[in-house]
Amino acid sequence: METTTANQPLVTADGTPLKTSLQRAMRRKRRQAFLLVLPLLIFIFMLFVIPIVSMLSRSVANPEVNSILPRTVVALQSWDETSGKLPDEPVYAAMAEDLLEAKKNGLNGKVGKRLNFELPGMASLFRSSPRRVKRMQPGPYKDKMIAIKFIGKLWGDAATWQLIKRESDPTTASYYLSALDMTYANDGSMTMKPEDQRIYKFLFARTFLMSIGITFMTILLGYPIAYLLATLPLRHAALLMILVLLPFWTSLLVRTSSWMVLLGTEGVINELLVWTGLVDTNNRLELINNRTGTFVAMTHILLPFMILPLYSVMKTIPPSYMRAARSMGATQLRAHIKVYFPLTLTGIGAGTLLVFILAIGYYITPQLVGGRTGVFISNEIARHFELTSNWGLASALGALLFLFVLVLYALYDRIIGIDKMKLG
Repeated sequence: METTTANQPLVTADGTPLKTSLQRAMRRKRRQAFLLVLPLLIFIFMLFVIPIVSMLSRSVANPEVNSILPRTVVALQSWDETSGKLPDEPVYAAMAEDLLEAKKNGLNGKVGKRLNFELPGMASLFRSSPRRVKRMQPGPYKDKMIAIKFIGKLWGDAATWQLIKRESDPTTASYYLSALDMTYANDGSMTMKPEDQRIYKFLFARTFLMSIGITFMTILLGYPIAYLLATLPLRHAALLMILVLLPFWTSLLVRTSSWMVLLGTEGVINELLVWTGLVDTNNRLELINNRTGTFVAMTHILLPFMILPLYSVMKTIPPSYMRAARSMGATQLRAHIKVYFPLTLTGIGAGTLLVFILAIGYYITPQLVGGRTGVFISNEIARHFELTSNWGLASALGALLFLFVLVLYALYDRIIGIDKMKLG
């Protein structure tokens, strides 16, 4: 590079100002860096951002009634749903036209299925009504629809029409209300479901409490193992590290299945207890298909996720700290509590956050070893996706779980500081 006089700017060999040349070089480096991470950004966007946005949108999307019953939606706008009276003949006539049109397009089952999530019997009502309505042409429809055998009582119930009008909005809060064990009353207000129908709050509570217990147990078991890894001679520490990492080399399904073999009524543990005489053969321990099975299996599976962050922090603590504490008169235990343990809190925090978030979203292990009392909310979400096809409710449950994780992350950042978390 060449320089000019003191009053002139520095320039490069080709006469370009040095400042401009540096700016171009920095922009070029930023473009290169962006192109290097672009595949990762696309991967995250396609497999992480889009599914989450889709889930959040499904939890409030409600297009069925509005698009399949358009005439009825318009006719119901002038009906006062709080009066407790049935709609007039024009509403029934509009419903008759919509039913015939929906049957022609094969959509009557779809709208019936959607409304059946809110009121049992609606699926059969919309499946059976079109062929009955076809015989009623050209009307009037109100009295004839109410008189239909078996299903006519639903057409004569104001709650049916209140539901149709309420769910005619393209967006709905019904899925979130169901996820919170709430529903709409006849007057449109929100109320709790009957006691015997409140299941989701209980499942959320079970998921969080068991996840806390599992996280606490991984700390109790993982802390001494991580301490040994950090303080043992290299040869022994390497062997112990292989044992810690060995589960990662085995399929999750295989590990869970092995616990089924160990914990079963006829499994290894019960057979050993019977053989030693500690348990009678007719009173074998129930260690599987309950919370015990879920707790034991998930603690084993998630234990490495606690050990590794702890080890990464402990390995950086100079041994001279403990020797200095001992030289000043502290016992080994007191030196560990006052000096060593506080330095490992960042690893404990990282491991706790990692294990807890993984635990509340686990699905395979509770499904296989949890039975009826040991399943998590994730199993209920999967059931709605796979069996009931109630994707809106499943998405609402997933969104609430996602929101809880974000709140937990924000609290951790505010209390401890995410910048202090160390994973290695």
